[in-house]
Amino acid sequence: MRGTTGTPPPPTAAWAGVRRRRGPGLRLRMTLVATGLVAGTSALLLWLGWLLVGGVVAAVPRLPEGSRVRVGGYEIAADQLGAVLRRHAQDQVLSSGLVAFLCVVVATALLAWVFTGRVLAPVHEVTETARRLSAESLEERIRLEGPRDEVAELADTFDAMLDRLQAGFDAQRRFVANASHELRTPLAVIRTELDVTLSDPDADAEELRRMAGVVRDATLRAEQLVEALLLLARTDAAGLAVHEPVDLAAVVASAWRGARADAERRGLRLTFDTRPAFAVGDPALLERVAGNLLENAVRHNVDGGWLTARTEAGPGWSRLEVASSGPVIAPERVAELFEPFRRGVVARTGRSGAGLGLSIVRAAVTAHGGRLRAAPVAGGGLAVAVELPAAPA
Repeated sequence: MRGTTGTPPPPTAAWAGVRRRRGPGLRLRMTLVATGLVAGTSALLLWLGWLLVGGVVAAVPRLPEGSRVRVGGYEIAADQLGAVLRRHAQDQVLSSGLVAFLCVVVATALLAWVFTGRVLAPVHEVTETARRLSAESLEERIRLEGPRDEVAELADTFDAMLDRLQAGFDAQRRFVANASHELRTPLAVIRTELDVTLSDPDADAEELRRMAGVVRDATLRAEQLVEALLLLARTDAAGLAVHEPVDLAAVVASAWRGARADAERRGLRLTFDTRPAFAVGDPALLERVAGNLLENAVRHNVDGGWLTARTEAGPGWSRLEVASSGPVIAPERVAELFEPFRRGVVARTGRSGAGLGLSIVRAAVTAHGGRLRAAPVAGGGLAVAVELPAAPA
């Protein structure tokens, strides 16, 4: 780094490969190529002019034999007039042409050097931006303005690559921060139970079984949390890996199997209006969307409440809507429900879950290029509607 003293660190293999390169740069090579082409063309034109002038001047009228002509202060025989004029004209063309040739070559070299410098300036911007980048400074962009040429396309591609890299780093940082924050609770429970049980010299088999059950539940919660965080990080960073037609009605039917037992235990009144509605996307991810919406509607419902699920196909869009009863939610706090580990109001906090269900729904819908709408239900509860691009007929 600049401003430091001491022995510099050894270069990496990539930088070592760059330092071993020799030869002129691209700007100099382009200048030399342009200058060489112009010099060759000018030399050819000069040679052709030399030949043409010699041929034209040599074709002078014939004078009587034996007569003499004065040319440039010298008398010459009439039969030598054509040769003398030709040689004189060619010498004039050559002397003047060489001066013009040198001027053209020098001007071409200067113009090519300046022009290639302007053309390659965006490339230097890309290089300097790449050198300044690190995991902590991925927000820099080139944002090249001007005509849409190949260099601008390169700069735009580089900016798009930086957007993907920044999304990946941000997702990684969020995953680490969220995991380290949320895993403290189950790990603390496990450690406490182990410490308390091991410190009791009179612990019997029943106490050990109780401790093992608590540790198993805490481990299961930690496993579910890590799986949800990994899914959220992958969806935020990588987007979709599969694009195929998916029937939302079949997705809802498959996802409902995981929430049916809890819904029956709580005595919920169910209404399903699932008509065929085909969307384009990842079947596994869309099933997770439907499953999270249904599980969220069951988990944060009230005993004896209601739940409705509906699918429909519209022009260009396929729609999935899940609504349920529950505690009253202020409209200004609905957006908080889709943030990681945000459950809105305390009354909506279930006894299980990590608070990532709706966050995964939002990330998955965004990855599919869809729209997500949520609104509180009059009297208490939440309605969430997902609109996805419809599959072509």
